[in-house]
Amino acid sequence: MRSLANVRRMALFVMSAIKGYNLPGILPPQLVKLPYLREIDFAYNYLNGTIPIEWASMKLTSISLLVNRLSGEIPKYLGNITTLTYLSLEANQFSGPVPPELGNLVNLTTLMLSSNQLTGNLPVTFSLLKNLTDLRINDNNFNGTIPGFILNWEQLSRLEMHASGLTGPIPVSLSPLRNLLVLRISDISGPSQDFPVLRDMKGLVTLVLRSCNISGEIPDYIWAMKNLEMLDLSFNKLVGKIPTRISSDRLRFVFLSGNMLSGDVPDSILKQGSSIDLSYNNFEWQGPEKPVCQENMNLNLNLFCSSSSRNNLRGALPCKKDFTCPQYSNCLHVNCGGKGTRIKEHKTNILYEGDGDVEGGAAKYYIKEDTYWGFSSTGDFMDDNDFQNTRYTVSKPLSNISELYTTARRAPISLTYFHYCLENGNYTITFNFAELQFTPDEAYNSLGRRIFDIYVQEKLVWKDFNIESEAKGSLKPLVKQISNVSVTTNFLAIRFFWDGKGTTRIPQRSAYGPLVSAISVISDSKPCSKRKNNGSSYAIVVGVLGSCLVLFTLGILWWKGHLLVKYWRKEDTKEDSSSGNFTLKQIKVATDDFDPANKIGEGGFGPVYKGQLSDGTRIAVKQLSSKSRQGNREFLNEIGMISCLQHPNLVKLHGFCVEGDQLLLVYEYMENNSLARALFGSENNQLELDWPTRLRICIGIAKGLAFLHEESRLKIVHRDIKATNVLLDSDLNPKISDFGLARLDEEEKTHITTRVAGTIGYMAPEYALWGHLTHKADVYSFGVLTTELVSGKNTNNFMPSKKFVCLLDWACHLLQSGNFIALLDERLRSEVKKEEVQLMVKVALLCTNASASLRPTMSEVVNMLEGRTSVPDPIPEPSSFTEDLRFKAMRDLQQQKEDHSRSQTQNSTSVHSFYSSSTSNSSNEIKPDSGFCQ
Repeated sequence: MRSLANVRRMALFVMSAIKGYNLPGILPPQLVKLPYLREIDFAYNYLNGTIPIEWASMKLTSISLLVNRLSGEIPKYLGNITTLTYLSLEANQFSGPVPPELGNLVNLTTLMLSSNQLTGNLPVTFSLLKNLTDLRINDNNFNGTIPGFILNWEQLSRLEMHASGLTGPIPVSLSPLRNLLVLRISDISGPSQDFPVLRDMKGLVTLVLRSCNISGEIPDYIWAMKNLEMLDLSFNKLVGKIPTRISSDRLRFVFLSGNMLSGDVPDSILKQGSSIDLSYNNFEWQGPEKPVCQENMNLNLNLFCSSSSRNNLRGALPCKKDFTCPQYSNCLHVNCGGKGTRIKEHKTNILYEGDGDVEGGAAKYYIKEDTYWGFSSTGDFMDDNDFQNTRYTVSKPLSNISELYTTARRAPISLTYFHYCLENGNYTITFNFAELQFTPDEAYNSLGRRIFDIYVQEKLVWKDFNIESEAKGSLKPLVKQISNVSVTTNFLAIRFFWDGKGTTRIPQRSAYGPLVSAISVISDSKPCSKRKNNGSSYAIVVGVLGSCLVLFTLGILWWKGHLLVKYWRKEDTKEDSSSGNFTLKQIKVATDDFDPANKIGEGGFGPVYKGQLSDGTRIAVKQLSSKSRQGNREFLNEIGMISCLQHPNLVKLHGFCVEGDQLLLVYEYMENNSLARALFGSENNQLELDWPTRLRICIGIAKGLAFLHEESRLKIVHRDIKATNVLLDSDLNPKISDFGLARLDEEEKTHITTRVAGTIGYMAPEYALWGHLTHKADVYSFGVLTTELVSGKNTNNFMPSKKFVCLLDWACHLLQSGNFIALLDERLRSEVKKEEVQLMVKVALLCTNASASLRPTMSEVVNMLEGRTSVPDPIPEPSSFTEDLRFKAMRDLQQQKEDHSRSQTQNSTSVHSFYSSSTSNSSNEIKPDSGFCQ
């Protein structure tokens, strides 16, 4: 009886979903015994064979067989399932023509046939599928032209035809398709054609017409489409100019690479938060003084070979100031997507320069000026929900092959490595490849196909190149070589190009596009020569870094006792705040001999005094405690770094004073003290920070951090972002202070450190628990600080209720419950816009994601806060996930605090499980007696 009841219960099944289990075998015909079954989803498995004929008698509404090994022709009997509204056969091995019987599926709204081996014409019966809203036929071998009957699909909102095999022209007028939101057609052959008429497609969000042999000018109405967010017209034959007025306010991705556009690059296209690729065009040479060449952290702009004079160095690098090569080289070795490393080749250790610390982007243009090479990257992984720029590099730890093959750089459309100031002559180019995104096992991860073309000096060298096929497996090294490459203009370009072929959803969405692990370029006639020193090539570097080196060197000499007082004492108290040099006598005069009345704070390394120089300049003097040698070392770090940094949202270091056993740092004076004092101080010290001011402060902090992480050559991780380390000037502009705990990010992306410096409540979990440090640790701290700005409450002295761990936990709960306004500081609730509060809370929670890889970069945070990009929804309420690392770290540290307080034998001032035996008394370190979610 029990088995009969089970059969009856099974018979009532409406949906069968076994997705992503790597199931082998064939599709089960026995499902026909489930009369109420309506939906079948066996996506992402390892099934072979074909679709059972038994299914043809079922009243199914949805079949998803995405990513499997099904083969043979698509069965004609699928046309009998007239109840179908959804059919996905994408990423299988179906071949032959599409049966015309599929035209019987008149209720079909979604049909996905991409990434198979289908041939023949699209059946004329498809004209009957008038309910279609989504059709995708990418990466196939269809014959014939794009059929005119696609105009019958008036309900269509998404149409994709990348490398489908169909030829042009695109139907001249697509005006009946007024509901289209996404139109993607690329890589079609056929005669040259004018721009298709799209005027009536008012709702278009994404328009891709890449490599479609389109000539003529871009119609003006394209630039006026109100909803358009992405425009990709690259690699056509377009001419004309970009208009000076662009009214498409939402346009954020513009790819016009590989055309013949001319004229000036207008300011109208340089919208904040945008990615604009204008490479390979005929624009007027810009010059470094033009607005288009000005550095802007909120604009990704690729101008590689964008000038009409692109056949020489001036055209290839349109924003480079000096076009006279200081010297010429005859070799190059690049570890693409990885760090610099030495590889033994022919009994010689060869240095492969790395670019792994250079994040990618939809329109990336990178130049390494000291060794005369760089890369240009074009395209956005459109279907990838992860907006992190780190997705442009991939890595996989492999112990059995060379380090060169464990990392790679990739791009969605085009990736060009170039070398300028190269001696003319013939060269041999060696390519190192390894397919790192697919697996060699019997699982769906092994079913991917990466296909791209390789050009050298704009000549096609390899068509439809497939790393895995060439190497006879994934995760295997592959070396390809080409000789007698001629360089005649001191310029070499190697371009990898995706022409729409191959899978795009294995092992996940957007796993496609060209990928390369390493490149070496060696002269055919000369051994690799070392570059000679050339004074002119180093002049700028010396000018920029000179003062930094002087300050740092003098500090080191003082620390080691080699710098005597007599060299620094002057005859009088006349000082020059611009020189960076101060005597102890000058500082004493400025601070009234360190009068206690001028003491404005106590830092981790000693007191801070305010003062005034004789020229009226107000200063803050940080006095290094002579008791802490550890503190000396940290402050010397600070000298070397801060003196090199200039940004409106960083506290400026005027200079220093070294005499005897004293080291004093002289900063600009910040009239309104710290953000912590303004928000959490006593009533007498608190400042009235209205909502616009708080939002401005938040954005300013984000910009300062973005500069440290991404714009500064030093790539600094602060490690202790909190309200006490943000100072406010007379206009309440925020400036980040205290780089004594910062470290250079060097060439590696991550650090594992045994000495964790930071403050409980602000520390990222991966840093607090394992000492794993990246710039994403600062992003986490910024998120915590943002909740404090919104709430006016200190995260370490506030606990909303026993149900929640601390302020961050409570903020997440309030946002998830839709009551985020309850987080707002009571002093502000009558003057704010709710959507701005929600924005800041969402950004805060996004920044404090338990996974560092899912946190945004600080430049992305700036874009969100300034409204240039949308903010993704954060993860669900953390209180429902007891193992959320953010709160697990807090609970673990809180438990350690309690353990310390119970112990009768321990009286340490730092959490020993996280620290070396340092004797530093820095207030920035974790201390078990500090307030934490009390």
